[in-house]
Amino acid sequence: MSENGQKVIEIPESLTVRELAASIEVSPIDVIKSLMASGVMANINQQIDFDTAAIVMEEFGFEAKPVLPPEIEEGEEGVVVPDWRRLIGDEDPKALTQRPPVVTMLGHVDHGKTTLLDAIREANVAEGEVGGITQHIAAYQIVHNDQTITFLDTPGHEAFTAMRARGAQGADIAVLVVAADDGVMPQTREALAHARAARVPVLVALNKIDRTSANPDRVKQELADVGLVPDDWDGETMVVPVSAKMREGIDDLLEAIVLVSDAIEIKANPAGKVLGTVIEAELDRSKGVLATLLVQNGTLKVGDVVIIGTTYGRVRAMFDYVGNSIEEALPSTPVSVLGLSDVPRAGELFTVAESERQARTTVEERKARLLEERVGPKVLSLDQVFEAYKAGKTQELRLVIKADVQGSLEPITSSLKELSAGDIQVHVLHAATGNISENDVMLAAASDGIVIGFNVIADQAAQRAADAEGVDIRLYDIIYRLTEDIEKALKGMLEPETQVVELGRAEVRAVFRIRKIGNVAGCMVLEGELRRNSKVRVVHEGEVIFEGPMVSLKHEKDDVREIRAGFECGVGLKGFDGFEIGDILECYKEETLAVE
Repeated sequence: MSENGQKVIEIPESLTVRELAASIEVSPIDVIKSLMASGVMANINQQIDFDTAAIVMEEFGFEAKPVLPPEIEEGEEGVVVPDWRRLIGDEDPKALTQRPPVVTMLGHVDHGKTTLLDAIREANVAEGEVGGITQHIAAYQIVHNDQTITFLDTPGHEAFTAMRARGAQGADIAVLVVAADDGVMPQTREALAHARAARVPVLVALNKIDRTSANPDRVKQELADVGLVPDDWDGETMVVPVSAKMREGIDDLLEAIVLVSDAIEIKANPAGKVLGTVIEAELDRSKGVLATLLVQNGTLKVGDVVIIGTTYGRVRAMFDYVGNSIEEALPSTPVSVLGLSDVPRAGELFTVAESERQARTTVEERKARLLEERVGPKVLSLDQVFEAYKAGKTQELRLVIKADVQGSLEPITSSLKELSAGDIQVHVLHAATGNISENDVMLAAASDGIVIGFNVIADQAAQRAADAEGVDIRLYDIIYRLTEDIEKALKGMLEPETQVVELGRAEVRAVFRIRKIGNVAGCMVLEGELRRNSKVRVVHEGEVIFEGPMVSLKHEKDDVREIRAGFECGVGLKGFDGFEIGDILECYKEETLAVE
């Protein structure tokens, strides 16, 4: 098709130089020359993002159009398709109607996401409306020029990614909030990585433009550097200047959301199968289980029997976002419901059963299946990648990379992107400096990825999340071993993995000097247990300063084999006695796993 005299070609979010050249039927050499003229050095197999590809295509007389989520075909290899889109795949296309877009705010912690949400809500809620904003609900609706928009009042990519990790996609559009006086920060990049991994359209709210220190042009350049080229720079990303504090630019932002919504045709069947996502849930002392649900297809009614994971219940009462009692909820409507038997997890999908008996049977079957299936990780480990590829389950290795410094991160990321084996591609979901956090693990879990760390550690929250979600965390201190393992995994040559099993943590409360032995740490075991002859990390102010075997473990004056949380003990380590009060001892063991 042609628009404005240019031929329009759909391309994915990222593609290789070779693939781009083939799509516009020109020589790869010409594409490389065009990239070099734009300051981008790339080889024929290097991945480039959509915005960069669009600039090249325009030079050759083509207009780029993104392959949008609703147009992704089910079963396409390597593509993440949200469960709710698959579930409505059998709906009659003629019965589908446009539904309000669901929007989430992402961005750095101090860039004004919550203030912007408040400004939007206050500007669009009629004064004196019955019920008013009398309760907190994790989503609400506003009307802009007769167009309804649903906002998730759960700012932060943690909640956004928790939904994806459980198979749902709570948002249709992501608004990346960036402060005009601060610019693109590490958490901004992280939020963008989450939005891109979810394959949702991204537009930017350039907040705090009222400040004298605001520098929009500098921030736009930083946005362009991360692949978000502003539309007024001939890019594809809508960047809307706003001031949440002064209530400026709100209408422009809402208009941009409506334009993006119209472009991607967000649809549902109000008369079809009822399904949606749990936004949040809690146990209220007076009301019982109170869950906030977002209806995404069909019409939820009072009296319906809802199934959510391994819980169910009949909807006894339903309230809209201002606390008014309602009888039914159409697609994209957020509601609070009463009547569930247990508190469901945020991000789980819900459906409606024909009867309580059917719901009870379904839930019991799910519980039994979970007991049977809870063996081994649900996410691919590094040593399973090649086998999964041969079985036709994956065509790419998705990585979250964390390193100690930028000087290490850049060569690691670039070298890994260049690795490939046949049709298996390396896709870096997110790369940043700092220790591995729970957010990194959740991004990997939501994308079936693996976390790679260089000269960093995984904090306790990350370890717990990895255990719960089945995410493989690989830690390295030599770059060539890291790249060697990835290359071997792509070629099916990786040796069986040595898994680190965390046993327990203790805090050093006192240091005792023992003649002929050295310093011994007097500790309180905080969680788990310590075992003699296991290995121990000594963590001082967040950094690992020693790692080695435990040679002595005493309780009072007795030698013991192990000691559990809540008890005091004395710990001696081989080759280390530089304990300081407040240090954390992390006890672990290593197990060799057979390749599946």
